Amino acid sequence: MTQELDNIDLKILEQLQSNSNLTNKELAAAVHLSTTPTFERVRRLEREGYIKRYAAVLDAEKLNCGFVAFCFLKMKQHSHENAMRIMEAVQAIPEIGECYNISGDYDFLLKIYAKDMKSYQKFLLRILGDIDCIGSLSSSFVLGEVKSTQAIPLYAGD
Repeated sequence: MTQELDNIDLKILEQLQSNSNLTNKELAAAVHLSTTPTFERVRRLEREGYIKRYAAVLDAEKLNCGFVAFCFLKMKQHSHENAMRIMEAVQAIPEIGECYNISGDYDFLLKIYAKDMKSYQKFLLRILGDIDCIGSLSSSFVLGEVKSTQAIPLYAGD
């Protein structure tokens, strides 16, 4: 059972989205609450699934994966089996950072990290090319990053 979020819960989530490495003491000070209630609230937010996980944000350029492509995939034939095969396959491919089942002209949108264009070409031919239920694909390449965030907008009751 999940509890309604109040303004303090939202402030906690906002602070943790900005810096999940805050100590409980730092977080408590930021939301103007003592440490024990802050700790209990964070644990409740984790338990209820508002906080899925904590992660470090890495620099793709420094890790030689700064070439980013968005790849739109279309299935050969629309079927539950083909959709499941694609969804299972992408789970095991480390170059795919994100995958969405989408509406419109294509069925899936992938965010792919590669070293460079040549590496991306190899990826298309050797990895995606081996998934036989893919009918077609279209790629767009990132020329420059304007905004990148995992932060979700938080609103106090509508």
